[in-house]
Amino acid sequence: MNIDFPIIWFAIIIFATLMYIIADGFDLGIGIILPFTKDKIQRDIMVNSVAPVWDGNETWLVLGGAALYGAFPLAYAVIIDALTIPLTLMLIGLIFRGVAFEFRVNALPKHRQFWDLAFIGGSFLATFCQGVTVGAVINGFEVTGRSFSGSALDWLAPFPLFCGFALLITYALLGSSWLIMKTEHQLHRKMCSITVYLAIALLVAIAIVSLWTPLTHEDIAQRWFSLPNLFFLLPVPLCVLACTWGIVRSAYNYGHYLPFLLSLLLVFIGFSGLGVSIFPHIIPPTISIWDAASPVLSQKFMLVGAVIIIPVILAYTSWSYYVFRGKVEPNENYH
Repeated sequence: MNIDFPIIWFAIIIFATLMYIIADGFDLGIGIILPFTKDKIQRDIMVNSVAPVWDGNETWLVLGGAALYGAFPLAYAVIIDALTIPLTLMLIGLIFRGVAFEFRVNALPKHRQFWDLAFIGGSFLATFCQGVTVGAVINGFEVTGRSFSGSALDWLAPFPLFCGFALLITYALLGSSWLIMKTEHQLHRKMCSITVYLAIALLVAIAIVSLWTPLTHEDIAQRWFSLPNLFFLLPVPLCVLACTWGIVRSAYNYGHYLPFLLSLLLVFIGFSGLGVSIFPHIIPPTISIWDAASPVLSQKFMLVGAVIIIPVILAYTSWSYYVFRGKVEPNENYH
């Protein structure tokens, strides 16, 4: 029996990336929507809702990066070369966001505003750069031989920049719907109102990306609109519409859990659509996962570690969310 290890590792990277988007997305989203409230108690509740779990969420980012480096070294080298600036800015944003988490709770009142701004700015910067990275990957890279041959500023194009703004909306929706699930009273109602607008804005952003991508990439248009692919993929936009309607309806009626669950499903559908668009290329438009793969022996060796570590990460992540389940109270503090 022949095992296609590049497919397995591609699935692991996609899984780790999706888990990161889901897990770290809502706490970055809280930083994005923090400016919507000036009340100190409400801001503390918003931050405290993710304070016990936020740092564990980034484990998935580390796992995805390490897997890409080990399983697809050519793709890692090209992406790092092409996206040095946005990836560096992303890390700076994550650092600012992480430091603000730890410092704002112990800061003097006169310094609290600075750390709130660091939290907000770091969340905006990290999220925008992640969106730019996704957009740049979809656009593809110039590769000569086995090296990136384009410009270090190729990512400064309209489509990647728009993807950066679209991801800001996505994470903001995850953050607001998370807070719907974790808060009560006035803050809960405020987040419900924000979620309605964010869901509609995200639907518009998804529609623009869905039209922009096939219009500028003939191979993607062929994949989505040729027969019989059109019939198989038609449920994707229908599911996006259904999820958006469900989010808006539930938030409008001041629901608790459904807006967040449907937001996760909406993100999953959108992410799956991007995967359908570029597969099997890990570096569009020419380098497939098999072209970029490391030797089979290396992939086998790494897979042993992945089989052990991924269940461990899932176990302690699930346990931490279970322990800190329920609504956040105003008198609860993060130390």
